[in-house]
Amino acid sequence: MARRYDTRTTIFSPEGRLYQVEYAMEAIGHAGTCLGILAADGIILAAEKKNTNVLLDDENAFSDKIYKLHDDMVCSVAGITSDANVLTNHLRLMAQRYLLRYGEPMPCEQLVTLLCDVKQAYTQYGGKRPFGVSILYMGWDKHYGFQLYQSDPSGNYGGWKATCIGNNSNVSGKSL
Repeated sequence: MARRYDTRTTIFSPEGRLYQVEYAMEAIGHAGTCLGILAADGIILAAEKKNTNVLLDDENAFSDKIYKLHDDMVCSVAGITSDANVLTNHLRLMAQRYLLRYGEPMPCEQLVTLLCDVKQAYTQYGGKRPFGVSILYMGWDKHYGFQLYQSDPSGNYGGWKATCIGNNSNVSGKSL
C-alpha cells in the first residue's frame, strides 16, 4: 500500500504520512551523532566523525559535521552530506545578506526560521525531495543570549536545553 504514496513528496498516505519525509528521517538515523547542550555561559556542541569510506584510512576520508555560519553562530549536521553543504551555504548567504543590509548579525531564531521555511517548501513542491539532513543550530545574540535549536527535514524546529541528532538519538532510558 505504501508504494502508491512514496513516489511523490506532496501526496499524503491515508494515514496522513509523507513517506519521503520519513525516508529522509531514516537517512539521518544512519549518520554520526551530534549533541548540543545549552549552559548559562555557553553551549557545548559535539559531533561524531564517521569515516565516509571504509576503504580509506585517511584523515581526509572524514566528512565535516560542524560548520561556522557567521561570527556568532555555528551548526552541526546529521544526514546526507551534500544536502548539508547546500543548506549551510544557504544559511551563510542569508546571514551575510542580513549583515550587509542591517549592519548587525542576524538573530539566531530568525535565521533558523528562514531555513526551516525553505526545508518545508521542499516537502510541498512537486519534483523536489525533502532535504535528508537534521541540523543543530548554536548561536548567540544580544537580545536572548545563547540559544540552541534543532530542525528536521520537514521544516519543524524547536529550542532546546540539550538535544541529540543522528545515530541512536531516539534511544531513551540510558543513564550518563
